[in-house]
Amino acid sequence: MIVIDGHCDALLKMYEDPSLDFFSSGPSGLDVTYPRMCRSNIKVQFFAIYLSERIKNPRFDHYLEYADLFHRTIAAGGRVRPIKTRRDLEAVMNGPERGALLTLEGADALQGNPLYLRTLYQLGVRLIGTTWNYANWAADGVLEPRQAGFTRQGKSFIKQCNELGIVLDASHLSVRAFWDLAECSNKPFVATHSNSKAVCGHPRNLDDDQIRELIRIGGRIGLTFVPWFVAAQGASITGLLKHIDHILSLGGAGALTLGSDFDGIDRWIPQLEHAGQFDRLALELYKRYPDDIVEGILHANWHSFLMEQLPA
Repeated sequence: MIVIDGHCDALLKMYEDPSLDFFSSGPSGLDVTYPRMCRSNIKVQFFAIYLSERIKNPRFDHYLEYADLFHRTIAAGGRVRPIKTRRDLEAVMNGPERGALLTLEGADALQGNPLYLRTLYQLGVRLIGTTWNYANWAADGVLEPRQAGFTRQGKSFIKQCNELGIVLDASHLSVRAFWDLAECSNKPFVATHSNSKAVCGHPRNLDDDQIRELIRIGGRIGLTFVPWFVAAQGASITGLLKHIDHILSLGGAGALTLGSDFDGIDRWIPQLEHAGQFDRLALELYKRYPDDIVEGILHANWHSFLMEQLPA
């Protein structure tokens, strides 16, 4: 089993509690740790820079603090390699190291400043979700009451990300902003941690038209383990399979990936409670689907996308 996971919030927990140890082999307070990555053979884990709602006036310095934390702790000591290029990815996939890809969830503190964006790129950020759930200078999030799309400044931001080679993430965008992104971006984009709205009607999930669009453009859909995105109640691995069945029925075999959202949740799907338990999901997948479909979901679809989108 090889796994690539497209979203976790371990950096948030480590930022708020500096005593947490990513490399601890015992109870650590983190869902995603290095020993658990090894246990599940997670070869690449995406780590989000996400500022808690408790930070009322987000500043670019906050992003720098997170990036510094990432490079000082997780991507230090030779065991976890930061993924910035295709060469980095191939080295990780074919060698003993684990890989970590730095992302940004919520671009509020960028304030449309291209220098800030380029600085994050130089620090290794390769994927950005423009909003969290609400509005900022660039776009409306999925829970913003007015449900508008991208602003003029936000549409310029899309083009800047395209030119730099930063992948855009639609998971928290309003529906209108999703379609603005589809219209303005000249590169494929992704939804790193969203499920199917037809199976579970949570507003953070994707409707069938959005799923078809992501499939059409060669984007990716990261199945997420957030219980309330899986089922209104009684979320289970079996319930997660219903989302897979539906997306497969829309032609999404090549688009399905994983985006657990570990460390961003305080309730878990039974038997999927931390990053050391991907084998339990894999077992159920192999019982139900052909090997190539399963390997696509677990790692191959993310791998092929990153090989297309990362710089050489």
